[in-house]
Amino acid sequence: MTKTTTPFGARATAAEVLAGVDLSGRRIIVTGGSAGLGLETVRALAGAGAQVTIATRNPVAAKPVVDEIANVSVAELELSDLDSVRAFCAEWSGEVDAVVANAGVMALPERQLNAQGWELHLATNFLGHFALVTGLREALAERARVVVVSSGAQLLTGLDFDDPHFARRPYDPLVAYAQSKAASVLLAVGISRHWGDAGITANACAPGVIRTNLMRYLDTAALQSLGAADADGNALTPAYFKTPEQGAATATLLAASPLVDGVTGRYFEDNQEADVVDGGPDLVAGGVDSMTGVAKWSVDPAAADRLWDYASASIGA
Repeated sequence: MTKTTTPFGARATAAEVLAGVDLSGRRIIVTGGSAGLGLETVRALAGAGAQVTIATRNPVAAKPVVDEIANVSVAELELSDLDSVRAFCAEWSGEVDAVVANAGVMALPERQLNAQGWELHLATNFLGHFALVTGLREALAERARVVVVSSGAQLLTGLDFDDPHFARRPYDPLVAYAQSKAASVLLAVGISRHWGDAGITANACAPGVIRTNLMRYLDTAALQSLGAADADGNALTPAYFKTPEQGAATATLLAASPLVDGVTGRYFEDNQEADVVDGGPDLVAGGVDSMTGVAKWSVDPAAADRLWDYASASIGA
């Protein structure tokens, strides 16, 4: 299988990857689009002419974005609440050309469960997006695209199918986040396998490390390990950190660039398709420079099928 490459490097911005692209008439949903990477994704897509809907649990917070950017609307969506996801899908009218599954949570300090008993990282980062795209299946246009924002954290661990919600093993915030991001990649693989014959494509991506509100639960030790805090806990911005505009580029590329037409079931980082590698704690222990590629468990077709069936049963599909 030939790897997909693009002319854009790690420091390209979301606006740059869409330069010259006309998205007039396209309708795109971006979850968590009122701040951080989501906002920059919305800004670039709308700037290229797309009609963008911000799906967010706090529509009031998105109002300044709607007021600022033309072609943008907002709708309420709480991904961890399946009733909210169903309501969003029921109220949607017309076709969808792309869904950018961007919203998420990271490193919640204590184990939390949603109403279905799913651990909250997995419920929000994976299950809510699974319910969203399957709920919108009939609305997805011909050659529609789904983009799932994952993370280099998927290299740490795969999904533990025997105890995904930490009912028996000790809860670890970073492990919980990591397995949810591995599941996010499996979502893209699953969509590709189930809906590829219909022309729907799905890919996952890592945005890189960006200082956004997603990092709010990281303790000082974790920030120091990233080089994002000094010995006294003061905030630092390492050279390898991206700006939000740069971090949003890969998801934006996958959502709308003609350079990736027909590409599906892949994982991208820095605007390029990534290598498939052996993941594990040893790789992650090597630091951020070693955290490249997608772990074999994150793109395993059998795991994608198993997770699809498990999620389908959980949402009653």
